[in-house]
Amino acid sequence: MFDKLEKYLSPVADALSKNKILSAIRDGFLITVPIVIVGSIFLLISNFPITGWSEMVASVFGEGWEVYLDAVTSSTFDVVALTGVLSIGYCYAREKGVDKIAGGVVALTCFLIITPKTHIAYVNEAGKAFSGFSFGNLGTSGMFLSMITAILSVSIFAWAMRKKLVIKLPDGVPPAVMDSFAALIPAAFAMVTFFIVNIIFTNTAYGSAHAFIYEVLQAPLVGLGRSNLFEVIYQFLSTLFWFFGINGPAVTNTIFAPIHKVLTQENYEAAKAGIAMTNVFTSAFSDFFCNYGGGGSTLGLVILMAFTGKSNRIKTLGRLSLPAAIFGINEPIIFGLPIVLNPLMAVPFIFVPVLNTITATIATSIGILPITAGVQLPWTTPILFSGWLVTGSFVASLFQLAQLAMDMAIYFPFLKMLDRKYLEEEANTANESDELDDLSFDDLVLE
Repeated sequence: MFDKLEKYLSPVADALSKNKILSAIRDGFLITVPIVIVGSIFLLISNFPITGWSEMVASVFGEGWEVYLDAVTSSTFDVVALTGVLSIGYCYAREKGVDKIAGGVVALTCFLIITPKTHIAYVNEAGKAFSGFSFGNLGTSGMFLSMITAILSVSIFAWAMRKKLVIKLPDGVPPAVMDSFAALIPAAFAMVTFFIVNIIFTNTAYGSAHAFIYEVLQAPLVGLGRSNLFEVIYQFLSTLFWFFGINGPAVTNTIFAPIHKVLTQENYEAAKAGIAMTNVFTSAFSDFFCNYGGGGSTLGLVILMAFTGKSNRIKTLGRLSLPAAIFGINEPIIFGLPIVLNPLMAVPFIFVPVLNTITATIATSIGILPITAGVQLPWTTPILFSGWLVTGSFVASLFQLAQLAMDMAIYFPFLKMLDRKYLEEEANTANESDELDDLSFDDLVLE
């Protein structure tokens, strides 16, 4: 059975992980992670989950102290489409083998070309419409268009470069000057293309490419992300790939990460506006309420290995792996226990994250578990701290403990069976060693 699954899944995972477009989107979003995390720290400081925090800080720094912190959070969260198009353009140019920086800049410029700059819905006292870029288009609403723009603009740029449609300068010209002139015509091809695209969409009922992509593509996909099956499918596929030794999130995030990011961003914007947050399946929900200790939610398994294991192999591996598991790193047991292609561990490893997802979803829907507030923390943030920080409630930390106990209860019987197997193997090895020790050269008869 496992051989057949591996036969079909491995080529799919390989194709997805090697696809240049999906790889560029995945890597592009990864580039923005440090910026978003720093922004999240400022967001946490301004909304720290302790009663009376705001008043205490205001007594020291004065009223309105949050405004200074908001300058950082809005400069990170409110321009995710802008940073995304630049980073994805950079990564896709790298995949296409052309100038990475030029590719990123061309993608950014093309995105701005098709972004509305006049907003007739907002008119000043003089009757003049607001002119400028809207954070709405540069943020969540423009996420999917930023991905499409980056891929298409860099594709045009790379095509022109391959066709040698470049200005050639004589030898002796500084490399920086030569590179900038070499990119001139390819950049013009991309920019003129998006200039035409902008004219076309401006004269449609949608009014802009932003409105078209949002209504036709982004809104339906994000709608799927709000369905109860979305996170279950993501967790199931991620752990299934891990079971075959393939980094699951590296494959599944190429498709699911953009939707997680939009849902997270929408919660941030709702919290900022003081309205109710509605998106359950955010990046924080996925990282901190579905998996503990890495793929397969193996923190509970590692704790059991370290403190209940009888065989030397399991006990030693558990104790060595525990510090890393607390921070979500579980490769030592994935390949050392092993979990990969181990039929005995398949059921708990694949279905524990799914069960965590279902219980967390139910707890959120009935009001026990608060919705995550748009804060994005490193996925290595330990249990208890992570639950409290992303929701602002200690109830979330207690819920994490309850889920961890549930995970341990599920893993326990399977680990015990594996532990007995390893004990028998160790006993057999010890017996063989004793038999070898009993051999003596005195027993040899020379003829």
